[in-house]
Amino acid sequence: MAEFAEDELIFLPLGGSGEIGMNMNLYGFAGQWLLVDLGVTFADSDIPGVDLITPDPTFIADRRDDLAGLIITHAHEDHLGAVAHLWRRLRCPVWATPFAGNLLRNKLEEAGLLHEVPLHVIEPGQRLQIGPFSIDFVPLTHSTLEMNALAIRTDAGLVLHTGDWKLDPEPLVGPGSDQEALRLLGDEGVMAMIGDSTNALIEGTSGSEAEVRDKLLEICANRRGRVAVTTFASNVARIDTVARVAAANGRHLVLVGRSLWRILAAARDCGYLQHIAPPLTDDEGGYLPPDKVMFLCTGSQGEPRAALARIATGDHRHVVFEKGDLVIFSSRVIPGNETAIGRVQNRLLWNGVEVIGEEEGGVHVSGHPCRDELAEMYRLVRPKIAVPVHGEYKHMLAHAELARSMQVPEAMVIENGQALRLEPGGTEVVAEVQSGRCFVDGDVVVPANDDGIRMRRKLSFSGGGAVILVANQDGELLADPELILQGLATDDGLTSLAEEGARAVENAVDNLSRLARRDDVRMTEAARIALRRLIRKRLGKRAVIEARIIRVD
Repeated sequence: MAEFAEDELIFLPLGGSGEIGMNMNLYGFAGQWLLVDLGVTFADSDIPGVDLITPDPTFIADRRDDLAGLIITHAHEDHLGAVAHLWRRLRCPVWATPFAGNLLRNKLEEAGLLHEVPLHVIEPGQRLQIGPFSIDFVPLTHSTLEMNALAIRTDAGLVLHTGDWKLDPEPLVGPGSDQEALRLLGDEGVMAMIGDSTNALIEGTSGSEAEVRDKLLEICANRRGRVAVTTFASNVARIDTVARVAAANGRHLVLVGRSLWRILAAARDCGYLQHIAPPLTDDEGGYLPPDKVMFLCTGSQGEPRAALARIATGDHRHVVFEKGDLVIFSSRVIPGNETAIGRVQNRLLWNGVEVIGEEEGGVHVSGHPCRDELAEMYRLVRPKIAVPVHGEYKHMLAHAELARSMQVPEAMVIENGQALRLEPGGTEVVAEVQSGRCFVDGDVVVPANDDGIRMRRKLSFSGGGAVILVANQDGELLADPELILQGLATDDGLTSLAEEGARAVENAVDNLSRLARRDDVRMTEAARIALRRLIRKRLGKRAVIEARIIRVD
């Protein structure tokens, strides 16, 4: 078990380093730990039945008596989405700003945890003392509201945890980045900056939300058909923009997708978006003249159950897009979603709908800093140590290279599970601890190597079956073997395969000795192997086969 000295300041990522998503970061000092963010990532088709993936919390769950608290930097799923799934293993107090706290409260209520979790709301810009950690919340801009960097002070030094950020000169909704506060931190002396690496390979700046508003106003002017925009539901500034573009063109705003309504409600509860007219529901807006309506839809990543996918396939109850209509994808393509997005876009194009994506330019800006913004951050903060996080390995390497070019004395690239000592005695990886992934499978969270998940994956690739034998105590079959075959495709149907399989099983049992037929294990194993071999020969599949025996006196 990894142990650390009381005077050591440790940074330990358990998720979000070497990957984008699933952020979980620990700071250790004076025998206590501070957890920053607890997020999810989304599963792909390689894990059937699983939608969400969380970091493995085992290291800190085993030390939860030493866990002083959890701080949520902002209201994105990859930063707060795992709280409701993992909190019972941690049982620590949670702090969040009003907007993130509002959304988290809804998640906790759905999970039946609202009255268990000590959730504290803190205003942006405030200071917080949690155990040996003194934390200042530093407002920065991002693609959602109330993103805050954390200035974490201990007796060992000051660390700036940036979270996700950008330097947007016109964020449109919410406060801008407090660059003066960053400069003052630099004057104070920042030992280490733990920073966002997402766009470290992209030159220039990420652009402003104001540019998106201008572009959408230009595109939508004088359109005669329906206009729809799809984006990330959490982008409150983009919701505001679409509402203003709709009003400027004499259109009613229609929200299609439950997550958009949740975000709108949370934003209004926190004092944002008070000026926009109440949007219409899909059943209200679906029957308006095409030139009087503007839809804002979920599903920018091609999610099959999201609103836009259902509209594209004609499965939506109230909304139809047709020739002459326009759909704008005001979002970036998250790597891995290209096929799903392409499927939705092609379906729309087949129906005669015009489609504009991010390649158009100006219809979306990233919420993460590009290289010029990273350089400006380093000019303001001037840390002694740079630790890139929130990115794939290539992004973190590029971030480290840029930090060195900005005269940062030391840049360290580490992986999830590596405990990095920041002070005293120089920067060094001093331990490697358990890390990895857990799967949210229905209502339970299981390890990535769970037998049920592995079996489900095997079944999804190769199919499976079961053999039921009914025999007396001497092993004589009293009925034909019963076969259940699932997930197997044949050119002549499963009936013939089942009949042939029953014969193969019966022959295998008959070839056993009298002693072997009295042994349940040997009987069922012979039946299992016989059916598996037949399927391998007939179909070329290594099917998952189970066998059971019922003994009759």
